[in-house]
Amino acid sequence: MKKWAISAIVYLLVVVGGYYAYASVAEPVSHDEEQTEHNDTAVVHEEGTEETHDDGGHDEGGDTHSGESEVQPTLLVENGELVITLKDLEGNPVSNLEVNHEKLLHLIVVSTDLNEYQHLHPETTSEPGVFKVTHSLKEGEYKAFVDIKPKGKTYAVEPIEFMIGEKHDDQSDDSLTVDAGLTKEVDGHQVTLKPSSLNTKDEIKLTFDLAGEIPEPYLGALGHVVILDEKGENYIHVHPLEGDQPVFVTKFTEPGVYKIWAEFQFNGEVVVFPYVIEIQ
Repeated sequence: MKKWAISAIVYLLVVVGGYYAYASVAEPVSHDEEQTEHNDTAVVHEEGTEETHDDGGHDEGGDTHSGESEVQPTLLVENGELVITLKDLEGNPVSNLEVNHEKLLHLIVVSTDLNEYQHLHPETTSEPGVFKVTHSLKEGEYKAFVDIKPKGKTYAVEPIEFMIGEKHDDQSDDSLTVDAGLTKEVDGHQVTLKPSSLNTKDEIKLTFDLAGEIPEPYLGALGHVVILDEKGENYIHVHPLEGDQPVFVTKFTEPGVYKIWAEFQFNGEVVVFPYVIEIQ
C-alpha cells in the first residue's frame, strides 16, 4: 500500500511537472504569436498612412501644379500702346521664347462681344520680358490672348481682360448668332468654310474654298485660324496642314457656339473672315 501511494505521488509530480514545463514553453510561443499579430496590424496601419500621405502629397505638389502656367503675362495700356510683361511664378522676367510662326509673341485681341478682332505682334524692348505694340482699338472692353512658347516652362493661354477708355453700349453681351451660311465676302475676296463635321470630339477638318484665289504665305503658313467659344474663354490657334491647300484640323471637346476667324493674305494685305458655328 505504501509503495502504491509513493508511486501515485511520483506520477502526480511527473504530470504536474510536465504541465508546467509545457506551459513555460507554450506561453512565449503564444506571446510571440500575439506580438506577430500586433506587428501585422502595425504594418497595415503604416502602409495605409504612407499611402494616404503619398496621395495627399501627390495632390498638393503634383497634379495641382502640373497644368498651371509657369509664365504669367500681364497687360497694360500706356500712351497708345499695349504693354505685355512676362514673369515666372517667382516674379522673374521671362524672355527665353521660341520663335513660333516667325514671331516670338502673337497677341490676339477681341472685344467682349467678339465683334472686334485683331492679331498683333508686340516686339521686344530693352527691358527683359517686356513687349510693346501700338494699337488702333476704339474705346470699350476687350480680352487679350498672349500666344507664346516659353522654353523649358509650361504655359496655357488664358484671357486677360482690359479696357480702352470707357465701355460703350454698342458692345453688347448678347450671345452669338450662328451663321445660316458659311460663305463670307470681305474686301472683295470670297471664302467659304467647309467643315468635315460639327460633332463634339470628332477630328474636324476646316477646309476653306477661296474661290480660285491663291493666298500668299503669311507668317510662314497659308493662313491662320483662331477659335473662341461663345464666352471668349477657350482659345484655339490652328495652323494649316502641310501642302498647298488651306485645310486646318482641330477638335472641340465641348458642344456649344464658337466663333472662327480665318486669316489669309492677298496682295500683301491680311484679310480676316469671321464665322459662327455650333458644335453638337
